[in-house]
Amino acid sequence: MEKVDHIGIAVKNLEESITYYTQTLGLKLLKIEEVPSQNVRVAFIDAGNVKFELLEPTSEDSAIYKHIEKRGEGIQHVAFGVTGIRERMAELKEKGVRILSDEPSPGAGGAEVAFLHPKDSFGVLYELCDKSKKGDAK
Repeated sequence: MEKVDHIGIAVKNLEESITYYTQTLGLKLLKIEEVPSQNVRVAFIDAGNVKFELLEPTSEDSAIYKHIEKRGEGIQHVAFGVTGIRERMAELKEKGVRILSDEPSPGAGGAEVAFLHPKDSFGVLYELCDKSKKGDAK
């Protein structure tokens, strides 16, 4: 794990959340995008030393929708920046960590992502986030 890349926050209404983070807290909105593979709209907020990824579900099939229904809005995951995501996944599997998919999937910002099973991580959903193939390892 190279660094904390971002903290994912599940929200019901992206526009209301953006207003809070930018106008109330004074943070900077970097961009908004839709990630069809995850059934979410995402807003990236620059919080200085880390980014917040605000996640609004676009469908009831979204993991974010299910998260909000079960736990409400709030922190949904912590993402670690990695390079060589398939190798990191294999290393973690060898150490007994369950990965929620066999292959990385497309994530926000052009990243490849994979999630660790929260039961193996003391109740925390961790994401591996590899941006090395898009040429933006930031």
